[in-house]
Amino acid sequence: MGASYDGQGVNLAVYAENATRVEWLLFDGAYEPVPSRSVDLPERTGPVWHAYLPGLRPGQLYGLRVHGPWELTAGHRFNPNKVLLDPYARAIGRPLRWHPSLAGSVRRGRTEVPCELDSSPYAPLGAVVEDDFDWQGVQAPWVPWQETIIYEAHVRGLTMRHPAVPEELRGTYQGLVHESVLEHLRELGVTTVQLLPVQSIVEDKRLLELGLTNYWGYNTLNYFAPEPRYSSNGPVSAVGDFKTMVRELHRAGLEVIIDVVYNHTGEGNHTGPTLSFRGIDNRSYYKLQPKDARFYIDYTGTGNTLDPGNPYVLQLITDSLRYWVEEMHVDGFRFDLAAALAREFYDVDMLSAFFKVIQQDPVLSRVKLIAEPWDVGPGGYQVGNFPWSWTEWNGAYRDAVRAFWRGDPGRVAELATRLSGSSDLYAHNGRKPWASINFVTAHDGFTLEDLVSYERKHNLANGEDGRDGHGHNLSSNAGVEGASDDQDVRRRRAKRKRGLMATLLLSQGIPMLLGGDELSRTQQGNNNAYCQDNELSWFDWELGDEERAFSRFTADLVALRRAHPVFRRRSFLSGRDDAGCRDVTWWHPNGHEMSASDWHDQRSSAVGMRLCGDALREIDHHGVPVSDVSFLMLVAGREGRTFSLPACPGGEGWRVCVDTEAGWVDRRGRGALLAGGARLRVADNSLTLLIASDTAAEAPS
Repeated sequence: MGASYDGQGVNLAVYAENATRVEWLLFDGAYEPVPSRSVDLPERTGPVWHAYLPGLRPGQLYGLRVHGPWELTAGHRFNPNKVLLDPYARAIGRPLRWHPSLAGSVRRGRTEVPCELDSSPYAPLGAVVEDDFDWQGVQAPWVPWQETIIYEAHVRGLTMRHPAVPEELRGTYQGLVHESVLEHLRELGVTTVQLLPVQSIVEDKRLLELGLTNYWGYNTLNYFAPEPRYSSNGPVSAVGDFKTMVRELHRAGLEVIIDVVYNHTGEGNHTGPTLSFRGIDNRSYYKLQPKDARFYIDYTGTGNTLDPGNPYVLQLITDSLRYWVEEMHVDGFRFDLAAALAREFYDVDMLSAFFKVIQQDPVLSRVKLIAEPWDVGPGGYQVGNFPWSWTEWNGAYRDAVRAFWRGDPGRVAELATRLSGSSDLYAHNGRKPWASINFVTAHDGFTLEDLVSYERKHNLANGEDGRDGHGHNLSSNAGVEGASDDQDVRRRRAKRKRGLMATLLLSQGIPMLLGGDELSRTQQGNNNAYCQDNELSWFDWELGDEERAFSRFTADLVALRRAHPVFRRRSFLSGRDDAGCRDVTWWHPNGHEMSASDWHDQRSSAVGMRLCGDALREIDHHGVPVSDVSFLMLVAGREGRTFSLPACPGGEGWRVCVDTEAGWVDRRGRGALLAGGARLRVADNSLTLLIASDTAAEAPS
């Protein structure tokens, strides 16, 4: 499928089941308003139209005109006045330019009729590419799931304000792998970079008219071509630039996961532009209303839903995924609104063809698969229900951790469940703790700095009168909305940030950090900055003392997690006694194990979690047994508590190694040796982690 160069010429194949004629349009340059040549695809094999043209070479720009019926009630929207982008185009040769001719239809009275304007000068064009690249022998790092630490970032936002990145490379694929950026990621200690959408996108006309842009990119134009605006040398070079970025991230030991949007396309609802799928075969590519096929079924809130129940659409999706693995060398995918892909007809079905195909595919079954486990349709919330080989964004984790650290009452029991890997969601069908992608913040919502600084969203800059974005944020502001010079307010915010970050990095499951949180990045209370391609979204690399201290604190926590397998188990905690101590013991501040009545005490806001190193009893991915020391985590919410400590398995006593009140991490532990029965005060909104020790503590440096 698509345009394939074989060294002698190019073969083009296009799926258009209901079309009556397909033209292949060749353009001599990106600024040519009309094609220099038009060739009918003479061959049709089943629903696939195809032709071979000798002499064509990589770099050739091309588009399609597709002829067929205009029968809206049957779902047909063919309009040969529209130049269309090949769904399998490997590169964008010319980005679209908004113009009225891109509309597939216009209103004439009460009737919707074909738009007769020729979109040839403005439509996006594909480019023929040659899949040739020097990977220099660099191999993917292949990080086991249980050792993974994800860093979610935006190609452009990560580097636009970085002073060490050359100006011409800022906001590009190549800028992302500038040595200064790689050094930061290595020092932070993350293992995996997860990029917001990099498949080519449609810029929203409404946003452009407001002086804004679709910054996040959840509005796909094409599922093969990398987004050209992140290229440093013209749109066609985006393919090579992207491969260079992946190669250099791999060389630095970092995996690459990309965020993909196969639930809808950027053509929107029936009033949207005709750019590709709609004009090629609307009825085949999209889910249409059964009673009136003029309109789309919308499970995504964007106007349309792609139809993976059509085997050729399913082939498009899986061909695209394999292309990004085999040709672009990415290590996995995060699927936006993944529940929509499980709707072969209307209901969500985890036995749908999409999941069956992924499971048996020799390429896709071995990469990392992350689901955003919901969509906006009926029954769309599917946290915990995806197949065993998938991981999921755990929205329950986010809400439980936020609520506890905000000081909501009665949250201790759920916090304990989330700290221990959310077995209530993932243990029922043989899944592992790493099925849970734990996060406190993500691109969609407040940053960590804003989570502790704002109680209300401040989204007026988005041009929707503040109506957009989530209203239920479980945030707090320490008494003042927004930025503050009050030192007490700043101290309380910093402490809560450290508590949230420590919880995330010390929980069972896979932590995902929102890129920039370690830099204390703020969006000034905007919790839906999807259209803000400016300093509101870009990382600020000019750090003050407080920001540098938090960045160091975060990196130290990451190092602690990576050093101790007890925090990244391959199996769920059971509470069983396998080595003279239970793998997990839940501890009441008064000095006894938690009872059923303790768990149900709505006044309680403190709990201890003892992890016994001797009971780890696991092997690593090479089959080698792993061992660890014991740890004791003490958390206190809205009120400080004094804990009477439990016995220390495998050591003479405990020493503090993380103190979010004081703001330090020391993997060896500091201070006096505390035996079982000793008392330790944990301040309000604080987490203290203790490590088993039997040697004298070294003085802190």
